[in-house]
Amino acid sequence: MFDKVSQALQGGAAILQYREKALDTARRKTRALKLKRLCQDHEALFLINDDVALCVEVGADGVHIGRDDGHLAEVRAAVGAECLIGVSCYDQFERARAALHGGAHYVAFGSVFASSVKPDAVRAPLCLISLAARELSLPVVAIGGIDHGNAGEVIDAGADSVAVISALFDAPDVRASACAFAKLFSSHVSQRVERS
Repeated sequence: MFDKVSQALQGGAAILQYREKALDTARRKTRALKLKRLCQDHEALFLINDDVALCVEVGADGVHIGRDDGHLAEVRAAVGAECLIGVSCYDQFERARAALHGGAHYVAFGSVFASSVKPDAVRAPLCLISLAARELSLPVVAIGGIDHGNAGEVIDAGADSVAVISALFDAPDVRASACAFAKLFSSHVSQRVERS
């Protein structure tokens, strides 16, 4: 796992979110600390998924929360003023608006496409990404089923970032896959700016 993460960071991944719910607390902390060091070595942000206590304990850069992970104000009180907070908004624009007013640093929508990681996840259409990018003054992250073949659509719709698992960590060359995603962003964002 750590070798693949290192390759992804070398390839240009700017943010790593640690999401591993099956391990006991001690092992999760050990892994989180090692991943945090890898991120620091590559000047990438390190976020914890769904575990506010672990985020605080390891001094992560931020925490990503879903609907069952506590109220945003409670999470902010727990993690402190400097910690980044991202909020899963699924297919709900009003949840994203509330996250903005509650002090979130970014909002995430998805699953945008069918996902093997979460096959039963609610689907968030590309028009929702566009609406959020247009109406909210927060970075918009797209989640779910994103690969090299469809990432351009999501970026063109207005996503500031894409969250990927399988298309990155199951790739034969993780570093090359991360590099390809970074190039897609560079290319599509440039075209988006030219059109605006």
